Amino acid sequence: MKNKIRMLRKELGLRQEDLARDTGVTRQTINAIENGKYNPTLVLAIKLARLLKTPVEELFQLD
Repeated sequence: MKNKIRMLRKELGLRQEDLARDTGVTRQTINAIENGKYNPTLVLAIKLARLLKTPVEELFQLD
């Protein structure tokens, strides 16, 4: 699954550590999601979308 997390995170001036802290996961989890190696749970996807100020449907795309 492709996503826009890295792009949006950088636009907002956030670090992976910031997203990890605010969503309750590790920085490694954020890194794995950004690189398409881990698909987040629905709850985590919604948290990420809210923090990145975008609808969850626009944050993720199927390959």
